[in-house]
Amino acid sequence: MEFRQVTAFLAVAEELHFGRAAERLHIAQPALSQMIRALEKDLDVDLFERTTRRVRLTPAGEALLEPAAAIGTQVDGARRIARAAQQGLAGRVRIGFGGTSGYSILSRLAREVGERHPGISLDLQPQMYCGEAAIALRDGETDLAIISPPVPAGVEVHVIRQESVMIAMPSGHELAERESVSMGELAGQPFISYAPSHGSQVREVMMRLADDAGFLPQVVQEAPDPYSLLALVGAQVGMAVVVESSDHIRIDGVRYVRLAEGGDSFTLALGWRRNNPSEALARVLDIVRELFPSPITT
Repeated sequence: MEFRQVTAFLAVAEELHFGRAAERLHIAQPALSQMIRALEKDLDVDLFERTTRRVRLTPAGEALLEPAAAIGTQVDGARRIARAAQQGLAGRVRIGFGGTSGYSILSRLAREVGERHPGISLDLQPQMYCGEAAIALRDGETDLAIISPPVPAGVEVHVIRQESVMIAMPSGHELAERESVSMGELAGQPFISYAPSHGSQVREVMMRLADDAGFLPQVVQEAPDPYSLLALVGAQVGMAVVVESSDHIRIDGVRYVRLAEGGDSFTLALGWRRNNPSEALARVLDIVRELFPSPITT
């Protein structure tokens, strides 16, 4: 059974007149009659009773009417989906992100995409820090990711902002009531951080600032995500370098203190492969540029 035969059957079934059905389908009446005969031969049934005065459905034709209509609806739906995908109005965009900055950015973006383009599905892949996310972009495992320049060849970026860091420390710590601390004052303190395998920019900033201050941080425990990290701080396991956007996360026993050297520690950006042909991604990027105007050009 071919779809054109189904279309021909439905037209004749609705019109109950071969001439009007042929006109509706913009084909010659003999061609329409030939398609119906071919369908009847394929099914080994008579679908219509034909006389010189009228055309009507046989019981077999009546039985075929509902499934044929369902096939037509499904094919029309498939056509609409395909056209929408070609126009970028439907599709799937895989997004890698990690850290509190990633959660705040992606929550805004997901809401806006959902309102403007409900046919676009965002496949969010959390706990993917900048280094991992850049590699996933390069390898085609994601379409869009929160990363920090420099980036692999072939990856475009849209800079969102310069990210600053601060210190999260147990509220009972002797430095917790200070307005600010310098990194040098934290030498010898226990630190909690992300695993080096994550490619976390925050960990790299911690190591760089500590090196500038003349010490190697004593990392006593590693955490898989920001919420686990802050929970460990609240449990007085140690202190942690965190992005300033973490200050909206309120956890008992955690106090945030400004870090004197923490300003503009790294660049936060959204990245994508330059040769990605996805029209859905192009639509999402239009929203990205509107929601997060780039403060600088890279």
